[in-house]
Amino acid sequence: MKSKEIKGMGVAELNEKISTEKEALRKMKFAHQVSAIENPMKMKESRKLIARLKTELRAKEIQK
Repeated sequence: MKSKEIKGMGVAELNEKISTEKEALRKMKFAHQVSAIENPMKMKESRKLIARLKTELRAKEIQK
């Protein structure tokens, strides 16, 4: 997801996307514990995306 797309999202969309990404990360971690997943770098990408989403959410909260 590009930063331009993230900046275009509203607060509700950001919260929804954060929760879905956290759930996906949780499932990936569990799958990786049971048996190695194909691409473990996806977990790193997911963590970074969550951080970017949270950063943008915080910036929007400060603006208000």
